[in-house]
Amino acid sequence: MIHLLKRSSWKWGVLVAGIFLLGGAMLASVLWGVVDTTWAMLVASYTQPDSSQAQIIIRDVRIPRALIAAAIGGSLGLSGMLMQVLMRNPLADPGIFGLNAGAAFFVVLAMTVFQVSSLGELTWVAFLGSALSGAVVYGLGSMGRDGLTPMKLTLAGAAIMALFSSLMHGLLIVNQRAMEDVLFWLAGSVAGRKLELLTSLLPYLLVGWVGSFLIAAQLNTLTLGEDVAKSLGQKTVFVKLLAALFVVLLAGGSVAVCGPIGFIGLVIPHLARALVGQDMRWGMAYAMLLGALLLVAADVAARFIAMPKEVPLGVMTALIGVPFFIYVARKGITRS
Repeated sequence: MIHLLKRSSWKWGVLVAGIFLLGGAMLASVLWGVVDTTWAMLVASYTQPDSSQAQIIIRDVRIPRALIAAAIGGSLGLSGMLMQVLMRNPLADPGIFGLNAGAAFFVVLAMTVFQVSSLGELTWVAFLGSALSGAVVYGLGSMGRDGLTPMKLTLAGAAIMALFSSLMHGLLIVNQRAMEDVLFWLAGSVAGRKLELLTSLLPYLLVGWVGSFLIAAQLNTLTLGEDVAKSLGQKTVFVKLLAALFVVLLAGGSVAVCGPIGFIGLVIPHLARALVGQDMRWGMAYAMLLGALLLVAADVAARFIAMPKEVPLGVMTALIGVPFFIYVARKGITRS
């Protein structure tokens, strides 16, 4: 009992420390950039507001940017944790399994062919694309005598991601004007995003966040195996459908705001489990925290690599995620 209390206290301590670290990273995101700003300017932006360039940048650009990066990073980390448990695959990720590509393709299709520009409509389009991609990948991964296996899921996800990416780029080649409008968005970025984007999507993200924690105990049971979960009276199909719904809300909402940002959902769950073990309640909390911290830190770093220009955020996460993907694949974890 004493050992368990000490371990729980350690987890709470690291979690609180991580929250403070995230706050520091968000503060750095607000203060650091091409235009120099200070802590005094940040305070004055709300205590003595004016129309100076520094205050406008702080209020209208950097604070929304930091909040969006934290929310989307946490959502992607949590969605990756859910997917890896749901599909029993340590390589599961909204990007690798084609959810991001499906959402992005449907958004580009709506923008270029149907001239959709409303954020609310594009949000639902992103959700639809994400859900359709997930359903197709799951169906393809379940085909054959062996049924659903981690390797077949990974291959199906890679195929669907390549398909939607090719179709998307074909649309953009035909419509050069649309290419100029969405090219930076397709690389994944939080630059230039308004706070209204986050507030309009917040209800969907909240459903995904809160709902995931509400089914954490059921997911813990599911990790023991479907047969064990059924023997304990769990309605496994219902739990899986709920988890899939939350993944679609989190991944689709993230793409609608920032474009397809990959590898956060792959890397973060592994780091969370390394810190707190297999308990989904702690794992999801740490996945959200680490995902938010990583994306905010990557966004800050992206401003300085090619200053005064910025490296797309999707490129920064790929620099971290691709080597990690190769490492996990080489260890043979994908074998069923």
